[in-house]
Amino acid sequence: MMESWVEPLGLLQGRAAATAVAADLALPLAGGPGAFTMVRLIGPGAPEGALALADVPDGWQEAVLALTRAPAAFAGLALPHEGGRPLVMGILNITPDSFSDGGHFADHANAIDAGHMLLEAGADLLDIGGESTRPGAQPVAPEEECRRILPVIRELAKAATISVDTRNAATMLAALEAGAEIVNDVTALRHDPASARVLARSEASVILMHMLGDDPRTMQQDPRYGDVALEVAQFLADRVTMVERLGIPRGRIAIDPGIGFGKRLPHNIALMERLPLLAGIGVPVVFGASRKRFIGELSGVEAPVDRVAGSVAAALHAASHGAAIIRVHDVAETVQALAVWNAVSAGGVEDDDG
Repeated sequence: MMESWVEPLGLLQGRAAATAVAADLALPLAGGPGAFTMVRLIGPGAPEGALALADVPDGWQEAVLALTRAPAAFAGLALPHEGGRPLVMGILNITPDSFSDGGHFADHANAIDAGHMLLEAGADLLDIGGESTRPGAQPVAPEEECRRILPVIRELAKAATISVDTRNAATMLAALEAGAEIVNDVTALRHDPASARVLARSEASVILMHMLGDDPRTMQQDPRYGDVALEVAQFLADRVTMVERLGIPRGRIAIDPGIGFGKRLPHNIALMERLPLLAGIGVPVVFGASRKRFIGELSGVEAPVDRVAGSVAAALHAASHGAAIIRVHDVAETVQALAVWNAVSAGGVEDDDG
């Protein structure tokens, strides 16, 4: 267990970040391109309030420097992508009951076509799932889950890096054999005791997500936290340590704070605001808020499919707060927004006309 934490504050992007780092006024966050100018120290003996980097006590210097280290490539994909923007993970749910797109791609051919469309729109990788994990969702047997997703994974793995969104070890094994390279488990390998063994015997990467409990049917029943950002960070740090002990190297692990999974609106906002806290764990951060309920609560938009603008806003916030991979339904809109954000953050583009 990590007894102390360093929370990056005073974030900068692009040219401002580079200038501040060069002047020793800031440090790169997770290798850059963003940077932080201040920190909050959390733990025994920590001074209160925000501190300038020059005022950090000697005993905390190593923890501060840990925030600057760039995670290694994840599943063979370089991070960050294209000069600074996060990778975009396109969502492909092959389910009848997912909260946003359930039933749209139940036919394998339609799902495969949809996956290719996501790639053409700019997705860097795809996340394919056969079981809804929305609040209150009923479990799906691994046999049915496999029937839904394996033909799609086999075909799309020829064109892209594939993540399988599952909490069942049998499905993980079958999906990896079909060509998937990443397992995305909303329970952080807690649901099925065989999951860690499947991954340890493979070369696959894994995304460990925070969820309150390990059952979508009950996760939204009165979720309570003292300090949600710190509790989620501690959970994820502990799971990374445990999964390493089970034989999965840290270089194959990413983490996800689990926006909307056992969290209410104030919890989700706090996690987004304090996302850089997760950089101290030292692995890539995956962020998924696409079309989720809290966006509807903030915007007054009831239908998930109409929450595109709010989802893009959340993605841009995550990009500027240290996320390495952003999981989205609306790939084209997110890629376009990130291209503009990245160019502006970097200080513009070359003028071909001189």
